Amino acid sequence: MTSSPKMRPETKVVHAGPEPDPLHGGVSVPIYQSSTFSFQNTDEGAARFAGRDPGYMYTRLGNPTTHALEQCVAELEEGYGGLATASGMAAVSTVFLSLLSAGDHVVGTDAVYGPTRGLAEKHLTRFGIESTFVPTEDIAAVRRAIRPNTKMIYVESPANPTIKITDIAACGHLARDCGALLVVDNTFSSPILQKPLRLGADVVLHSMTKYLNGHSDVVAGIIVSSNREAHTRIEGVLRSLGGTMDPHQAWLVLRGIRTLSLRVNRAMATAEKLATWLDAHPKVEWVSYPGLASHPQHDLAKAQMAGPGAMISFGVTGGFEGAKTMIDSVELMVLAVSLGGIETLIEHPASMTHASLPREERMEAGIRDDLIRVSVGCEAFEDLRDDLEQALAKVAIPATSR
Repeated sequence: MTSSPKMRPETKVVHAGPEPDPLHGGVSVPIYQSSTFSFQNTDEGAARFAGRDPGYMYTRLGNPTTHALEQCVAELEEGYGGLATASGMAAVSTVFLSLLSAGDHVVGTDAVYGPTRGLAEKHLTRFGIESTFVPTEDIAAVRRAIRPNTKMIYVESPANPTIKITDIAACGHLARDCGALLVVDNTFSSPILQKPLRLGADVVLHSMTKYLNGHSDVVAGIIVSSNREAHTRIEGVLRSLGGTMDPHQAWLVLRGIRTLSLRVNRAMATAEKLATWLDAHPKVEWVSYPGLASHPQHDLAKAQMAGPGAMISFGVTGGFEGAKTMIDSVELMVLAVSLGGIETLIEHPASMTHASLPREERMEAGIRDDLIRVSVGCEAFEDLRDDLEQALAKVAIPATSR
């Protein structure tokens, strides 16, 4: 490996992973676009299948390009090892199915990514796995939700789409006290801004579709464990389930990671300006951004993150209809789900990503009808501000507010 623990993040993202190919001298990792790998003889094949030889056999079980990506992200997250998956949800489902059994219970963040909560509440129940979703930014609520059969605390911080912050270290202490594992979805922060394993998590996962890839052209996920035991358990299930990443997909993500620090820091600098501007706008009712002193977990974010990130949620006058009017009026921002790309994306969770949740559950989780989520990209602040200004001008002020 060419990176070092002493390297700064800006350097580490450029060099993390395996050494350049000594045989061909290539600086970039080659794409091993092969489904299977040959053996010199039957003894070598037997040794590989028995685990005595570290060589490759079949891409579902491992591939050199994919392994290079896994090494890279494991280094960035300071973990034992990485396991790349075909999508972010493949990472989530693999973690659940690897670490939970019938009769187990999960405590999770209420404002978690919609499909993650749907998986737990609609599908894992068929296998006898129960879940309770609470506002994990309230540690007392997490403590109250823990049962004798709780085996996992699942945290997303910052949460999607409320941008609430959970105290990861405190959740780690609770998990250890009750014999559970702490799993953290670090997608919103990326390893540039947050290190959950350093804070006490056992497993960290990402939808690499987002910041790690950064160009809205790949669907991918990854799981990084803090120790060999967890890594081995998850790896066995992943190989059996077949949620395998394609080598070319892995190469694209690895290429995206090399500019991760540049992209995250540029987008974050713009997000800080936009959040401050939105906070003062007469048609904006509220703003949730960890970089604002008004954010309930502002101090916690400063303590456990290297920066407030580039995700902003805010509400406009007019509630549900006001939010739709504003979003439908943007011209530069792209109306689309997902996040973490170089372009700024805007969406309305109540009618899109979290529409499957009953309204009462959405409201309890803080996913209000007027909530607009913006993933700030790498465009100029002034252009994004002007786009929001003209879109907000289309929003009518309710008669009761005049």
